[in-house]
Amino acid sequence: MSVEAMVQGMIDDLSDALADAVKHDKGNSAAGTRVRKAMQGAKAAAQDVRTKVQADKNA
Repeated sequence: MSVEAMVQGMIDDLSDALADAVKHDKGNSAAGTRVRKAMQGAKAAAQDVRTKVQADKNA
């Protein structure tokens, strides 16, 4: 998978989480749980991007 595709996937996932963030701001605690889950996924995806870029650099 290309780095561009990985980053685009992160953007898409975060865009999806934006609706839950709005709901959380309005007091929906279940939406907050979904936002936290999305942020954990973004953190893992960001680490995958970093690892891929470093591997490409060292190749």
